[in-house]
Amino acid sequence: MKREVYVYLFTGFMDSGKTSLIRQTLVENDFSEGGLTLLLLCEDGEEEYDQEKLAEANVKLIPMESAESFTTEHLLDLDIEYKPTQIFIEYNGTWESSLFFDLELPPNWELVQSLATVDAESFELYLSNMRTMMMEQFFAADVVIFNRCDEDTPRDKFRRLIKAKNRRAQIVYENKDGMVSADTGGELPYDLEQDVIDITDMDYGVWYLDALEEPKKYQGKKVRFLALVYHPKKQNKNTFIPGRFVMTCCADDITFLGFVCKNEKAFELTHQSWIMITAEIRVEFAKAYRGKGPVLYALSVTAAEKPAEDVVYFG
Repeated sequence: MKREVYVYLFTGFMDSGKTSLIRQTLVENDFSEGGLTLLLLCEDGEEEYDQEKLAEANVKLIPMESAESFTTEHLLDLDIEYKPTQIFIEYNGTWESSLFFDLELPPNWELVQSLATVDAESFELYLSNMRTMMMEQFFAADVVIFNRCDEDTPRDKFRRLIKAKNRRAQIVYENKDGMVSADTGGELPYDLEQDVIDITDMDYGVWYLDALEEPKKYQGKKVRFLALVYHPKKQNKNTFIPGRFVMTCCADDITFLGFVCKNEKAFELTHQSWIMITAEIRVEFAKAYRGKGPVLYALSVTAAEKPAEDVVYFG
């Protein structure tokens, strides 16, 4: 019978709380009961592990000296030598995520969870100076944990940034006093009870994510926003995509995000022209969503001027 080995990946910059989280999980919560755990340490942080306590928890710490040593062959050797039941990887925050995700794991190893830790106090500073490197740590994370939060932590902004990169990620906030709370979606910057909801350029990214995540609460709502017309190939002549180019993490990561929209004169709209559109939202099946999602029914469409800034942002 094949020995299955479960792999848990912990990403984040140094001093983001990776070591504390792993130590708490393995030592304090007895997560390692049932067999040997290999802890692959890819960086030396400010906090160190207590070797005696790791041994008591049946954990073997293996330093990974460099990115060059993080290879399939090396992992296979470790699997043969130690025959672990699970693997914890404290990943180096300066290594590209692709190094791990492009790596062929031993055939009996299975990645079951990826967690990213973030120091809420330094997050915006890192975004300003190394946005791409910071944001790439979230694209495959199942859980993103913001440590050292307080009442001034801009949780809505942080949520938008994470969801822009990875919609399925669960977000958790841990206060300085140790209290933990899960993300509840945050407050919307517009009023859902208005007869027509005006979506500003600043709010477009928030609306886009929220409407995709919870389309039912927009059923029957009317929205008005500035959009760029997009005509996909093989699209029904009565359908087009109004949307905006959105920067998710850096200038190299700009993508067009829009919704399926139906209108009998859709084919008359010029591709890549600017419009002001008012539409009613209905939750329907659409091939673009591979299921049900927010489908717009245009109530009015008028020509509009190209805005001074044609790219919008998530945060």
